[in-house]
Amino acid sequence: MDLEMGSEKDDAIEVAELLLTADIYNRRENLTEDDLPPNIRKHYFDTDTRSVKRPIYVTSSDVQEIYGIENVKAVIKDLSFVAFEEFGSQLRLTVFDVAAKWFANQKDLARIRSNPALAFFYENYNSLNISYAEAKNSNKPLCADREWIDAKIKELCKDPKESEDLLKLVYIKAPEDVRDCISGLILTEEQKEEIEKTDKALQNREYLREIGLYEIGKLLFVGPPGTGKTSTARALSSWFSLPIVEVRLSMITSQYLGETSKNIDKVFDLAKRLSPCILLIDEFDFVAKARTSDEHGAIKRAVNTLLKAIDEISLVEHGVLLLAATNHPQLLDYAAWRRFDKVLKFPLPDAEMRRKILDKVLSRIDADVDTYELAELTEGYSGSDLRLVIREAVLNALLEDRRRLVQDDLQRSIQEFSRRVSEYKRSFTA
Repeated sequence: MDLEMGSEKDDAIEVAELLLTADIYNRRENLTEDDLPPNIRKHYFDTDTRSVKRPIYVTSSDVQEIYGIENVKAVIKDLSFVAFEEFGSQLRLTVFDVAAKWFANQKDLARIRSNPALAFFYENYNSLNISYAEAKNSNKPLCADREWIDAKIKELCKDPKESEDLLKLVYIKAPEDVRDCISGLILTEEQKEEIEKTDKALQNREYLREIGLYEIGKLLFVGPPGTGKTSTARALSSWFSLPIVEVRLSMITSQYLGETSKNIDKVFDLAKRLSPCILLIDEFDFVAKARTSDEHGAIKRAVNTLLKAIDEISLVEHGVLLLAATNHPQLLDYAAWRRFDKVLKFPLPDAEMRRKILDKVLSRIDADVDTYELAELTEGYSGSDLRLVIREAVLNALLEDRRRLVQDDLQRSIQEFSRRVSEYKRSFTA
């Protein structure tokens, strides 16, 4: 009975949240879509205008779709400040002040702090400890929504064929599509510091523009395969709430060589028009291979187009954070290196980092293991290698209908992984 009453109260709070949010957003023209929490914003998002149009109306079906509440009329029967209009099943506040006071009395400060529109209203309300600036800063912006990104691409490419061709060149992910997260990675101190600097640059773009400091936000990630270069780039998408445009240089090398330069221009133009965003160029060593090979002259011209495009894009001016990644930095010449304001190393993890990676990955698994010993046994392993070792140990345990790992499971998996690597290496030296 108590659980049922608690559920009814939660439902009432959610209905009141939606009605108050809609009312505040409708009244305050200075509030934008970034002041709406994603669940409400996504529901009311208009793809044609790429916005949430005013006024927002609330119906019982809106409440059901946003919060999953089935019997809306039963929920609002004790909310004296809510009127239900049978025609159109519309809900509205009868007396805003009464609704605002009732909501404040629920003491659900976490809900208010996660809703900038509510935080805007309650910041100076009856000594509640609410900061609008903090709520706004922690709320994911409109440009992070998959709906906004899809609508933007649709606007950029009026012709469906043009859109199809463009999306063959790149992968575009919304932050919500990214599985990697910063908290799930084991980073070096240098990497953490550079992320903090980039965060500050994003927050202070206007200041950097005023002082004429434009050469910021072009990072080159270098290191062996599996050391987290691509994972970190994707995690930054989630961390900064920015869409990420991923391109592998081999993908944009057209079979019609004259199209390659055009493809490069299209990708950079897309990033600028989708901004703020992250542009990730993987396989950057393709630049070096093309410049030093005997390939057709069109490929070399395309590389020059790429280097020029990198020169002409800016985080400060265009809102594009440019990241490039390579497994073979020794192949790059000075012309490529100098395009970046920071070269960030992703080395193979040392024993301490390997232990932390193992602890991180195993934290969600029932495992009785000594990660200090496992770290010593995995000298030369990348972070990706360690995840593969754990994956194999889990699958082998499942074959025995077990979900608990012990030390022997990991040791056997390490031995199997080392054997496969040795066989792979021998196949290339034979």
